[in-house]
Amino acid sequence: MTTKITTLMQADKYPFAQELITDKEGNIRKVIIDFDDYLHLLEAIEDEGLILAMKAVEHETPLNIDEALAQLEHE
Repeated sequence: MTTKITTLMQADKYPFAQELITDKEGNIRKVIIDFDDYLHLLEAIEDEGLILAMKAVEHETPLNIDEALAQLEHE
């Protein structure tokens, strides 16, 4: 059984949450958020992934298209 809770204290801790769904012990099990907020969170996660990927290769030598294709053929 789940219980739905929304309190001001919880709202401060979870600014995107419209509703928190908890179990009998009060542990948060699900969060309901606005779809636009969800899309913004996805975009932020994707941006972070791109940044991490760029940092991982920042010291590598850039290749032109022909060099990159040749390298792919040898792998």
